[in-house]
Amino acid sequence: MKPVCILAAIVVTLASVSVALGQSFPSKPVRLIMPFPAGSASDSITRALHEKLAETWGQPVVIENRPGGGGVIAASAVAKSQADGHTLLVHAGLSAQVALQMNLPYDLHRDFVAIAPLASQAAILFVRGGSNITTVAELIAAAKTAPGRINYGGGQIGSMMHLAAERFRLEAGIDVVHIPHKGGPELIAEVLGERIDYGLLPITVVLPLVRQGKLLALAVSSEKRLSVLPELPTIAEAGFAGFDHKVCTGLWAPAGTPAQVVSKISKDVARVLAMPEVRDRLARFGADEMSMTPAEFSRFVRGEIDILSRIAKAAGIKPE
Repeated sequence: MKPVCILAAIVVTLASVSVALGQSFPSKPVRLIMPFPAGSASDSITRALHEKLAETWGQPVVIENRPGGGGVIAASAVAKSQADGHTLLVHAGLSAQVALQMNLPYDLHRDFVAIAPLASQAAILFVRGGSNITTVAELIAAAKTAPGRINYGGGQIGSMMHLAAERFRLEAGIDVVHIPHKGGPELIAEVLGERIDYGLLPITVVLPLVRQGKLLALAVSSEKRLSVLPELPTIAEAGFAGFDHKVCTGLWAPAGTPAQVVSKISKDVARVLAMPEVRDRLARFGADEMSMTPAEFSRFVRGEIDILSRIAKAAGIKPE
């Protein structure tokens, strides 16, 4: 019976250590690393709750923007960091990378553990303010009148927005040309300069310019209309039933992070997202908070990868 007793003691000891790790987290500042620049959709979402997380944890929460490399630079840094929960990845494009089977220096399922979604955002299909195109129907008609001559932007090749724009192109049956851009600000500048005909970007990036009249919103990519733009129809309402494409910004930790630490972070994030002031701040720029356990979030991501894989295959998208 001695080996059994010893094994039981080991199990109890490990469980006690795991609980202690969760209770002592965080013991130093927490770094949130993301592959997006300041002012991006995911950056805005993260800044809506990081101060409340700092208050909850009693430690500074530092946002580090590390754009470049198609998101590889930021994700690689987190994958190689110490697995103690103090360095986390904020990302909204990992699913797209996996769907495209990109040759990455990390594996989503092997090198990361899903913690929680933060919020989701619909995208806005838009043109320049003052354009002679004012509806989705007019955009499609213009594209069919001049096949191959209308161009659009949806971010980098293989990005979540590119895949959403390709889904629209496929369902609309139009021959249009994708012009890649590093991010939203560059694409918007091209649309305003009349070098790009239309674009599709998260609402956070587009909404301020729509309110200023510089951009004209044609439709939203979500299944339901947005409370911040209730008059704006959905792409589904424009004749594409079932069209529902949103971008989810989520939180990941390096693989090997103790389960109790992952659970604590997930619960604390959910608690902060439920705060009225945080929900109101997210709602002001069209983001909806999400609440899932780590296991639920992991299943959600796998389902998202499946959907995006089918879109990429149908569109013939290959990573550069």
